[in-house]
Amino acid sequence: MRHRVSIPPPSGPPLRGHLPFADAPTVPDPIEVTSRWLTRGGRPWFPVSGEFHYSRYPAREWEEELLKMKAGGVTAVASYVIWIHHEETEGRVRFDGDRDLRRFARLCARHGLDFIPRIGPWSHAEVRNGGLPDWVLARTAAPRTDDPAYLTAVRPWWEAIASQLDGLDRAHGGPIVAIQIENELYDRPHHLRTLKRMAQQAGLGAPLWTSTAWGGVHLPDDELLPLYGGYPEAFWTEADGGWPDTCRKHFFFTHQRDDEGIGADLRPTTVRGTDPDTYADRFPWTTCELGGGMAVAYHRRPRVDAADIGALGLTKIGCGSVWQGYYMFHGGTNPTGERTTLQESHATAYPNDLPVLTYDFQAPLGEYGQYRPSYDELRLQHLLLADFGEVIAPMRSVLPDGRPRGQHDRDTLRWAVRADGRTSGFLFVTNHQPHEPLPDHPDTSFTIGFPEAPPLTLPSTPVTVPMGAYFCWPLRLDVAGLRLDWATAQPVCTVVDDDGRTVLVLAATDGIAPELALEAGTVRSVAAPPGADVAAVTDDDRILITGLRPGTDALVETETPAGDRVALLVLDAATARTAYRGEAWGAQRLVLCPEGVVFDATTGEVRIHPRPADGANGANGADGTGGADGRGSGTPASTIALSVLPAPHRPPTTPGATVKESQDGALTRYTLVPDEDALTVPAPTLTALRPAGPAPAPRAGVLGRASAPADEHYDTKAAVYRVDVPPSRTAATPPPPGSDLLRLHWTGDVARAYVGDTLVADQFFTGRPWDIAFDRLPPGEPLTLRILPLAADAAVHLPLAPTAGIAEVRHVERITTRTWRLGTT
Repeated sequence: MRHRVSIPPPSGPPLRGHLPFADAPTVPDPIEVTSRWLTRGGRPWFPVSGEFHYSRYPAREWEEELLKMKAGGVTAVASYVIWIHHEETEGRVRFDGDRDLRRFARLCARHGLDFIPRIGPWSHAEVRNGGLPDWVLARTAAPRTDDPAYLTAVRPWWEAIASQLDGLDRAHGGPIVAIQIENELYDRPHHLRTLKRMAQQAGLGAPLWTSTAWGGVHLPDDELLPLYGGYPEAFWTEADGGWPDTCRKHFFFTHQRDDEGIGADLRPTTVRGTDPDTYADRFPWTTCELGGGMAVAYHRRPRVDAADIGALGLTKIGCGSVWQGYYMFHGGTNPTGERTTLQESHATAYPNDLPVLTYDFQAPLGEYGQYRPSYDELRLQHLLLADFGEVIAPMRSVLPDGRPRGQHDRDTLRWAVRADGRTSGFLFVTNHQPHEPLPDHPDTSFTIGFPEAPPLTLPSTPVTVPMGAYFCWPLRLDVAGLRLDWATAQPVCTVVDDDGRTVLVLAATDGIAPELALEAGTVRSVAAPPGADVAAVTDDDRILITGLRPGTDALVETETPAGDRVALLVLDAATARTAYRGEAWGAQRLVLCPEGVVFDATTGEVRIHPRPADGANGANGADGTGGADGRGSGTPASTIALSVLPAPHRPPTTPGATVKESQDGALTRYTLVPDEDALTVPAPTLTALRPAGPAPAPRAGVLGRASAPADEHYDTKAAVYRVDVPPSRTAATPPPPGSDLLRLHWTGDVARAYVGDTLVADQFFTGRPWDIAFDRLPPGEPLTLRILPLAADAAVHLPLAPTAGIAEVRHVERITTRTWRLGTT
């Protein structure tokens, strides 16, 4: 079927200077907001922000985790400043250790990351009281209003934040580009204005002041930039409610920005402050909470897979987003409260019971920094935005006439175009959604009509868009003087080799043969790899390249009439997901590596974090198959390989390994062969101490939703196990830096891990293994596991339900990896 769309001509320039957002007058790259996109230094700017809560992660590991985020394409780090984490006891304001806001902000600055503090005072964030300390609620009956008692409590807290961030604003060369006021407050614009004025009076400043805008929010006029969101799943809906339509909508191309489902458990859904399109004419489409994952509540435990996150993110770009903001990008662990536990719960009148400690969120980077496949899916899109976001941001989203008839239409292909209104653009297709697979679309082609250029029809022969595919194809993309009329492959990034040749890297789509169509007038010569076909299409003044076998050797070399050399490298889809680009050994380089890669410009190092099979994404299942051999079934092979373009002048070196060099198509491969065959670590031992008793009787809490079992049931009805893990080295010879995880394959309802009487980890069963990081535990101490069975009549939604009445650990393993530090001599 041929799908058609006609691109309308430009509707005129965006509004400028109509909003009271101003950057510091001395900055070299001032940030401004038009009605359709953001600018920085006078050029369109497409930021990528990722949420990482510093107070939910050990401070000693912040720097490496921030570098992981940067390598994943995040350009700005957002974080709630959670009041109850800092001032649980009135007057005792803590910014020490894991609460050191200033150090976290300075680490962002050190590594070229913008910082966005979300200062509340109410945050939500699945925190007790939404982040308000108990003593604040005891003082006022009207929190989140202009009640004088409430504002009197807020003012010194914001002064404390301002003191921490003093000198880190843009005027002083700092990283703070935006500050969010409150969260999910939809009907009190006067209070939002009051809070903004108070923050400014306290000394806080940023070019952008923002607010969440879902749920028909009513904002004070032009005071706050509205930010939107969208999740592939939700824990806050009913256990028996099925997949929410408010989540389903995000897998369709639409121009409706609002998501009335987010936070709907905390506000009346029948009351809306404004029409969902109220702000569309004055503000660009910016987001702060695209789902990087999803938390689990006791009553509803959704499973989010990598493709769900990747497809949603790419769809939002096609819809018109000019700011990709993810919640969460990095998981964490709730701090231990001094007076109470600090999670959202029925005990504090919230509609959901959350785990006491874990806030993993199924995020691209997990609770202990684990890499997830969703990290690779999003990184591929962020590489595209890093090179082409400046081009995409001003482009309008155009929807075809033949659109799905409704949210339950699974048969109509979902697609859109971002176009400049003249000659060029990007084609977006999404054929994936959770829960209900979309069918293949055979005999598919597209015709895009442009106002100032002939229409483009692609591919040359209709193709089948496979079930589960989602991709972005370029339309008349200029690359260093070469015009790529179209490609059936997604742009990834560009690099420049040592000879000054520009290389455009593209990712093929599984199931669709890659084709490249070059405008003949921009090509003096072209050379394709063996097996590919180069044909001149005289009617269209185009050179068509077909028959490419994607991979590291699928390099098409061209020369432009001006004598510039441009190459097109078409990677297969799996290899493309291993692509990183960053400053490595003195230059910007493309690095292909299936492991985690970090670029540290401050030390000149490239660090490799080996990635075991990810239990949190179901790699090892929940049935406990495999043996605990001391390395663990997920431990990677002893050699590590990476391919680089352009290659450094001298091969990288690393302590503890020999580096062997070879050719990998157009790239140079470096294989690290450790001096020792593998890390030698002792296996954990599992001892069953007591079988489970009968499952606790289900309890109903707020809104009639199932409540988590009471604390006393862990003492009386839980299955009990002891896990002993001998140290891997003596104190005199500690293990090299890396990752050391205990992975538990278990079944049941809920589980907790203790060292002595101290709770150190917990989990609600979702069918996935449970990881616990050894470096969070006292060394040499045994771990006690307490697991409760699920009652047969429990009103709980689970993607994979355990057998009722069963609570057991089926298998334990130790997953130990070593971080490799690569420099050059």
